[in-house]
Amino acid sequence: MRHGSHTGHGGPRRVVRTARLLLVPALAALLLGAGTGGSGETVSLDGDRPGERLDVTLTRVVDPAGPAPAPGADRLVAVELRLENTGTAPYADSPAPAAHLLDTTGRRFTGLSAATDAGPALPGTLSLAPGGSATGYVVFRLPAEARPAAVQFALDAGLGDDVAHWSLS
Repeated sequence: MRHGSHTGHGGPRRVVRTARLLLVPALAALLLGAGTGGSGETVSLDGDRPGERLDVTLTRVVDPAGPAPAPGADRLVAVELRLENTGTAPYADSPAPAAHLLDTTGRRFTGLSAATDAGPALPGTLSLAPGGSATGYVVFRLPAEARPAAVQFALDAGLGDDVAHWSLS
């Protein structure tokens, strides 16, 4: 695994390279302590295909993102992402399963393409020509006691080698 720390607008960012493995709790705990930037930061991700490059910005976190849940019931948390195709190849992917939210205990929740009170969702399948962009929400269903700690995003439905990581604390 290779870690790269860069400085751009919004402060330091962390891009994590993996060998196409799903993150396990131990890796999630490592990433939670990685000291990455927060909301408003743009991270550039390279895809596996030539010319594939996407700038991803976490612009907002809404918690709760729906009606107040009953005591002990799951709640919705929404994150607004801005995706911009900065590559030379078209981008076509499903952004919701490419996004993950980690809580303070290291549990990992996969994004859903669902309606939310926060605003419009990113479409289930998104296609962007080079230079194109889209902004919308990805929703996560969390247990009542879960506290969001980080958001991650990767190309190829979340299995890409580059993983953007934003700390929420």
